[in-house]
Amino acid sequence: MSEQNHEGDRWARLRFAIVGPLLAAPPAHGELREALAQLARKPWRHPTSGVPVRFARSTIERWYYLAQQAKADPVSALRPKRRQDAGHTRRLSPALTLALRAQYQAHPSWSYRLHHDNLVARLLDDPTLGARPAYATVRRYLKNQGLFKQRRCRNRHTAGAEAAAERLERLEVRSFEADYVHGLWHLDFHHGSRPVLSAAGTWVTPLLFGVLDDRSRLCCHLQWYLDETAESLVHGLSQAFQKRGLPRALMTDLGSAMVAAEVKAGLHTLGIVHTPTLPYSPYQNAKQEVFWAQVEGRLMAMLEGVEPLDLKCLNEATQAWVELEYQRAHHSELSCSPLQRYLEGPAVGRESPSSDALRRAFRAEVSRRQRRSDGTFSLEGRRYEVPSRYRHLERLHLRYARWDLATVDLVDPHRHTILCALYPLDKSANADGQRRRLEPMTEPPSAPQAPPPASGMAPLLRQLMAQYAATGLPPAYLPKVTDSPDTDSEPAK
Repeated sequence: MSEQNHEGDRWARLRFAIVGPLLAAPPAHGELREALAQLARKPWRHPTSGVPVRFARSTIERWYYLAQQAKADPVSALRPKRRQDAGHTRRLSPALTLALRAQYQAHPSWSYRLHHDNLVARLLDDPTLGARPAYATVRRYLKNQGLFKQRRCRNRHTAGAEAAAERLERLEVRSFEADYVHGLWHLDFHHGSRPVLSAAGTWVTPLLFGVLDDRSRLCCHLQWYLDETAESLVHGLSQAFQKRGLPRALMTDLGSAMVAAEVKAGLHTLGIVHTPTLPYSPYQNAKQEVFWAQVEGRLMAMLEGVEPLDLKCLNEATQAWVELEYQRAHHSELSCSPLQRYLEGPAVGRESPSSDALRRAFRAEVSRRQRRSDGTFSLEGRRYEVPSRYRHLERLHLRYARWDLATVDLVDPHRHTILCALYPLDKSANADGQRRRLEPMTEPPSAPQAPPPASGMAPLLRQLMAQYAATGLPPAYLPKVTDSPDTDSEPAK
C-alpha cells in the first residue's frame, strides 16, 4: 500500500474516532449543536505530524452527516476525497503538453531534467506555447503518463530494436517460473567490472559465464573467461551438464557465441530446446540480470583489496562464493535457499553423457568434395587425408569444431553415425616414398570362391542379332574372300 493510502486511512480513523461516539449514542433533539461544539473545543492528535490540532464545528458536523448517511461503511466515507483535477497539470498548457509528448517520442532516452531544459529553451523561441513550467511539474507529468526514461540503444533504428520497442509498448511484461527443476536454464555472459592481470603481463577485462536453473535459481556453473566465444561457451556449458545433468530447454540471447553452428548442433544432438530472447530485450532474461547484480554487489566487492587480481584467483574465489554462500543463502522470493529448492524438485533432468560424447556433440556438420587424385579434402585452410577404404565417396559429410581441428569426424549422412576420425595430411611423412596398399572398399568374402565362368556374348547383343535374323533380310555387308570360312580352296595363281 502506498504512503498516500496510509495517510488517507489515518485521516479516516481519526475522523471516525471524533464522530463515532455521536453515532453510538445520538444526542437528543436540540442537543447536537452543543455536542459538536464540545468536540470542536477538544484537541486531537494530527494523523501525520502528531501535533495537537482542533477542528471547526462545521467540519465535524460535515463528517457526522457523511458517516451517518454511509451506514454500510462509515469509515470509508470519511476518507479524504481525491481531487477532481488529480493527474492533470495546471501549469502545462495543451500546446506545451503536445510539445512535451512529441519531444519524448523523439528522445525517449532523455532524462527528466533534459526534457525540462529543452522545453524551456523551446519556450524562449515560441512564448505562445504557455508559461514556463517548473522541473517538478514536467517530471510529475511524465511519470503520471508512464513516459519513463528508456535505456539508450546504439542501433535503436534497426529492425530488431524497433520490433522489441513495439512489443514492449504493446504487450505487458510478466514474471514467469518453470514448473520443474531442469525444465529451463538461463545462460549468459557478464562483462566484469575490473580487469585482471594475464600471464602475458597485460590487463584484460574478463567475462563471467553463468548458467541458472529457472525454478530453483541454482547456479549450475560459473566461470570467468577472457573471451566470449563459442569455445568458451561449450567449455562452460559442458561442465554445467556434467555437474547437474541435461536440461529440457535453454534460454539465451542472440549473441554470436549462442547462435554458433557448433552450439546449435550440440543442443539439437542432446535434445535441448534452444529458446532465444528477442533482440534488445534483456528483461526476458531478468533472472540472469538479477544474479549479475549479486555477483557485483557481494563477490566483486569482497575482492576490492586484492591487487593484482589474476584469472586463477578470481575463478577460485568465484567457486567458493557461489557454492558456499549463494547456493545456501535464503532467497526472499523462494522462501528457501536455491540448493534446497533444487533438491526438493520436481525435476525433469537427464543424466549427462561422457566428456567425449559432449565434445563430439558440439560440432558443426559440413560437406566437402574428396579429391580423387590423392584422397584429401580442404577444411578451414587445412588439408585432411581420407582412408583409402572411403575413396569411393564423392561427397564427404564431416563434423568438426573450429577450435579443435586436430581431428575431424567422417559421418554417415543417412544413419548419422561416426565412421572414422580424419587427421591432417602429413606431407613430411609422405616424402619417404613408401605407400600403403589400397584397402578394399567392400568386406572380403568369408571363404575363397571359384572364378566365375566367361560370360560370353552380352545378352542385349544376342537379342539384337536374333531380331535381325528374324527379319529374313540378307546380311548388310559383303564379306571379303579372305574372310570366307572355306579353307580348302586354293589361292588364285
